[in-house]
Amino acid sequence: MVKISRSGRPRASSPGEISEAACELFLEQGYEKTSISQIAQRAGVSRSSFFNYFTSKADVLWSGLDERIEALARQLRSGNSDNAPERIRVSVMGIATDFAPDSLALALVNAQAMDLAGELELDSALRQARIGSLAAEQLQRSGIDELTASVRGAAYGGAVLAALRTWARAGAGRTSLAAVLEKALSAAK
Repeated sequence: MVKISRSGRPRASSPGEISEAACELFLEQGYEKTSISQIAQRAGVSRSSFFNYFTSKADVLWSGLDERIEALARQLRSGNSDNAPERIRVSVMGIATDFAPDSLALALVNAQAMDLAGELELDSALRQARIGSLAAEQLQRSGIDELTASVRGAAYGGAVLAALRTWARAGAGRTSLAAVLEKALSAAK
């Protein structure tokens, strides 16, 4: 039998296919032992195709949330500071809108099996701090002193990451992230 080689464009890839391949490998051999080349090979794409969607292995897990945090930043920086606490709450709730189970939810539930608990802790802290500083910036623009704004901002960031962990562990998709985040934000008042 003659094997016919395929020429032309490589098969189409998507961020979802690459994320799925990465998570399979993280579960099989651990996060640290998985290379970008292995992820690309498993997904059936080139390394350059991987980098068309992601900047790093960590980005595979965090890109969905990072996009939402950037949207939060644009939203908070573009508006006025009237009724800042309510404006921040509504904007932060936007992070949960239509948030579907993804590689981050899988990683949060399987952190030990994927051998990335330390990595997740560090990366979670960075996102929590980013959300916190965005909220604090908005609060300060509304006239709230720096200390109070920083503490309240940290509460917003903590609420988002705690809600994500709780939602994932409860079986992401079985409940709405928005409902969990609403409860977390109520606790942060």
